Amino acid sequence: MPATTEPAAPPTIVILGASGDLTKRLLFPAIHRLMSTGRIDAKTRLVGFAMDDWTTESFLANLHDGVANFGDGVDETVWAQISATAAYVKGELDATHLGALTPLVTGPAVFYLALPPPLFGTAATALGEVGLSDETSGWRRLVIEKPFGTSVDTATALQAQLRTHWREEQLFRIDHFLGKDTVQNMLVFRLANRFVEAIWNSANIAQVQITAAETLGLEGRWRYYDKAGALRDMIQNHLMQLFALCAMEPPAVWDGEVLRDHKVELLRAVRSIAPEDVNTSAIRGQYVAGTINNTNVVSYRAEANIAPTSNTETYAAVKLFVDNWRWQGVPFTLRSGKHLGTNITEIALELRDPPMRLFTSAGLEVSEPNWIVLQLRPNETIQIDAIAKKAGLGLDTERIVLSATDTSAGGADYSAYEQLILDVLMGDPSHFIRGDEAQEAWRIVQPVLDAWTAGGEPLPYAAGTDGPIAPTGFFDHQRGWRTLSQ
Repeated sequence: MPATTEPAAPPTIVILGASGDLTKRLLFPAIHRLMSTGRIDAKTRLVGFAMDDWTTESFLANLHDGVANFGDGVDETVWAQISATAAYVKGELDATHLGALTPLVTGPAVFYLALPPPLFGTAATALGEVGLSDETSGWRRLVIEKPFGTSVDTATALQAQLRTHWREEQLFRIDHFLGKDTVQNMLVFRLANRFVEAIWNSANIAQVQITAAETLGLEGRWRYYDKAGALRDMIQNHLMQLFALCAMEPPAVWDGEVLRDHKVELLRAVRSIAPEDVNTSAIRGQYVAGTINNTNVVSYRAEANIAPTSNTETYAAVKLFVDNWRWQGVPFTLRSGKHLGTNITEIALELRDPPMRLFTSAGLEVSEPNWIVLQLRPNETIQIDAIAKKAGLGLDTERIVLSATDTSAGGADYSAYEQLILDVLMGDPSHFIRGDEAQEAWRIVQPVLDAWTAGGEPLPYAAGTDGPIAPTGFFDHQRGWRTLSQ
């Protein structure tokens, strides 16, 4: 008679910071939906930990409210299963209080740090001190939201704290950009099509522009944003990830660790920005009064709770060069800003001009370049800008756009958090940032942070525009920015 194998016990998901907005608005609605669609076992136990003087019942009431208001409705069958096993523990982030979780976590478990970033190291250390990182009774995984430090030094210190009790394989650093469908589709488009990969190099690409522009301002995030600024908030993490995925070498096998190896290899090849080159390799801007969608917008320094002398950048751009065989000499420009003229996130690759201009009589003495554009928002679109002949007699030309839009993307049946939570439970690291990767990203932007901290003021730009004018030297020989309306 063949031996039988006991089914694996459902994991426990422990959320530290369970009373916070992240848990209510994003995490639990995603977990609930994964359960209701059968993607994870509805018997998965949910344990909340926070400082609030709550009971398990009040914890559940808060989660129920989150699904009702920010999810797609409560599945009562799933809710009954969650309620039957859920628990809440009140306490500080120290070994004494976190030890109370030990009897509630007896098998595989995820510990999600839905906490302010300065507490990540403290929480990870305390969990390890009480033995909750030990995998004797099942795997244990620790999930951390970005930012992973605020500088090279703090990122290195955080890494040391995390690795005191946790192996790198147990650490899942979330950047929700990596859960977006179009980010994942970028690798498929690039690596599954021979005609694309064949031109994905310096022989054919003149420059690459990666943009994340938004019309929104602070939206109540002033405490965080005025300390962080656009460089830390967007470029060091979100756009650096898009850059790495765009520029990395193709992996030999589709494997999470191999993928991350290639991203780290790419980041290590990025040329360091010398202090004397910061002024021509980076742009710091701050919005002043303007108009967006016929609505007047006050300047950043006139916003509530912002000091009238604040030099926090609301717009940042950096120019990077990759010193490797594929990309030698190709500038990669990354830019992001608030209160700009439109909402758009895209990766745009400008193709080099053809060797000869054959159709000068058709108005092609000077032409706009060809672009390959992968857009994440407002639409998930892949487009190629090209030149074709106009219909009719003669040899007149016109620009055309070959475009494919994922019309289902707006109604996608999962969110980025659902994708990432599912990946954590499956142990797939593909869409998560490794420690050495985070440190390399900080290494790249640190000279810019140092120069901006030392002095100077951001360049002003009117709200509703494309941002400040690039200083002389930022664009050497390549064309300037694509307009945001492009």
